[in-house]
Amino acid sequence: MADFRLDGVTRRYGTTVAVDELRLAAADGEFIVLLGPTGAGKTTTLRLLAGLERADAGRIHIGGHDVTLEPPAARDVTFVFQQYSLYPHLSVYDNLAFPLRSPARRWPQPRIDARVREIAAMLHIEDKLANRATQLSGGQMQRVSIGRALVRQPAVALMDEPLSSLDAKLRAELRTELKRIQSELGSTLLYVTHDQTEAMTLATRIGVLQQGRLVQLGSPREVYENPASVYVATRLGSPRINVLPRSALPACPAPAEAAHIGARTEHIRLHRNGTGGQARGRVRWIEHLGDQNHLHVRLDGSELELVTLTDPAAPLAVDDAVAIEVLRPLYFAADGTRVPG
Repeated sequence: MADFRLDGVTRRYGTTVAVDELRLAAADGEFIVLLGPTGAGKTTTLRLLAGLERADAGRIHIGGHDVTLEPPAARDVTFVFQQYSLYPHLSVYDNLAFPLRSPARRWPQPRIDARVREIAAMLHIEDKLANRATQLSGGQMQRVSIGRALVRQPAVALMDEPLSSLDAKLRAELRTELKRIQSELGSTLLYVTHDQTEAMTLATRIGVLQQGRLVQLGSPREVYENPASVYVATRLGSPRINVLPRSALPACPAPAEAAHIGARTEHIRLHRNGTGGQARGRVRWIEHLGDQNHLHVRLDGSELELVTLTDPAAPLAVDDAVAIEVLRPLYFAADGTRVPG
């Protein structure tokens, strides 16, 4: 395994800047997740690191070596795509063994056999080795795809939303498996997604991309609790953070330069028919989710709404008047940047 570093890397397509002076470094064995919406530059960053795209500016290093001008085959990286990209005519065993039989890195057969069976056991597909890829379920095919990327222990493994085409149950299962496998192998991974749950559960550090720029990099907890901007704050959290004009919470003491106040759903307390708090409102509707409720509250005297979490046993009903208390507000300037509070 190895570290990697992108130093001021830029990639343009005509007048469109897909990646803009990106600076990102990962230590050996780190699991870095790039988070952002479609068009943020996530996949382009992977392709630049893999050598599938040529940088217009900047340098790329893998394992301490400058690989900016090196072809993909010389970079010792593997790529897992959103779709499985398996060889349908080959068995699971042969799909996993394929990278180890490459003329550039041919392993002896006993070593190949031991490695394939080790990876198959990690992925819980050891009973499928004789099956053709077309005989597998979607989740099993993606396990094979991930295993094929990790089987030869590349310097860096790149993953482009590999779980997004699976159903919710399989995604949750494979998130757990992927984190376990990465930890056991000590692999260096760069993983891109627009799914904030994947980012929070998988990453050693999360990098948030906005229009090709890395706007914040930190641990999942750091990025969640101390977002650098409204943009970053809205990337993490479900339901998403409430962002209200400062005037909507008149009793909330805010810095003079704050134009908006952010309130995470878990940092809002509602008091039925209570007094005090930073504002008052009325329960508009309730989402019952079993272990918790999402309450949608309309603020008095406006069309503004906020969402908060409550215990299912909380004595609140639609049309109840409530006092709203914000426990840990975040403050943002008019341009969206964070204001210390």
